[in-house]
Amino acid sequence: MIDLYYWPTPNGHKITLFLEEAALDYTLRAVDIGAGAQFAPDFLAISPNNKIPAIVDHAPADGGEPISVFESGAILLYLANKTRQFLPADVRMHTVVNEWLFWQVGGLGPMTGQYGHFNVYAPTPIPYAIERYTREALRLLGVLDTRLRGREFIAGDAYTIADMACYPWINPYAKAPLDLEPFPQLRRWRDAIAARPATVRAWARAGEVDRVAGAPLSEAERRVLFGQGPRPAP
Repeated sequence: MIDLYYWPTPNGHKITLFLEEAALDYTLRAVDIGAGAQFAPDFLAISPNNKIPAIVDHAPADGGEPISVFESGAILLYLANKTRQFLPADVRMHTVVNEWLFWQVGGLGPMTGQYGHFNVYAPTPIPYAIERYTREALRLLGVLDTRLRGREFIAGDAYTIADMACYPWINPYAKAPLDLEPFPQLRRWRDAIAARPATVRAWARAGEVDRVAGAPLSEAERRVLFGQGPRPAP
């Protein structure tokens, strides 16, 4: 029913989390971002920003032609609306979920990604950048820890797409772990999500497409991932 164009990154994991929780029928379509597969014309046709993940839903709710969606937050919203799962109908709780989904998309993901870039992937250390993004990543973790006080999940008692969006971005870089000791609520929440059977299944699928996860980047891969400028229109 759904093709998931995927590589095992935090944003890719968001979508397998949803699909496994909702028990939707889907097929993984590997997009090897280190090899430049994200620039293939057929992929750009559905993901013009040349980023994973993207989906093609071959059985949309209106019964019409397949629908493609790019951007992980947009995909989560599309799937939640399609299935009427993991997004509360109540207008107030619906708004809370959207707030925290966009908080992740606009803050936690980009800032933690920059933390990872300068701590793991940069060819030479840049102390200012390392300090800047380490502080910002920890600040955001503190925001989430505060939010989780007295709540099982981000929006309250219900597990939602806000949790699915944030969870993969909690300490995703094994080579540069963040200190989570100051954040007891975040650690409790993270451990609860990690123990969910759907989470276990979602992470297991990563092994189907990437047999060298965590291996150092080659120079060719580094140029593909971090050396792109404007690309002329075909």
